[in-house]
Amino acid sequence: MKHDGFMAEAVRLSLESVRKGTGPFGAVVVKDGRIVGRGHNRVTSTLDPTAHAEITAIRDAASNLGAFDLSGAVLYTSSYPCPMCLGAAYWARLDRVYYANSIQDAARAGFDDQFFYDELARPEDQRSLPMIHLEHPEASIAFDTWIKLENKTVY
Repeated sequence: MKHDGFMAEAVRLSLESVRKGTGPFGAVVVKDGRIVGRGHNRVTSTLDPTAHAEITAIRDAASNLGAFDLSGAVLYTSSYPCPMCLGAAYWARLDRVYYANSIQDAARAGFDDQFFYDELARPEDQRSLPMIHLEHPEASIAFDTWIKLENKTVY
């Protein structure tokens, strides 16, 4: 299967998701020329605000491959990823992301992520969601212990 076939599967999943009433998004993760993860939007069906198509596809791929590091894998998604999904793609160490619909296409359908991009570009003290540093005397113990831990899986 080539680019068009992988994107066709992501688009098929987005249409399936629309038919289920769960949102017009679909995604697949591909590694070594085969689909290793599939996902579609499940926000409303699972009551999970993080269950976007890209996230569910990444979770499926990680589970199927038995690995959290998806280096060498590629994400095909029916729409440009929101900031959360883009962050997940980075955390998964994906090699690249292909998308079909643009940010503007998503906004036209009522999924306008521009607010999030604008918020993230603002200094912390100017965002609409207050971020308050609340120090705790024992908070750094977990980090200090992690740093010293010899038998850790670095991610």
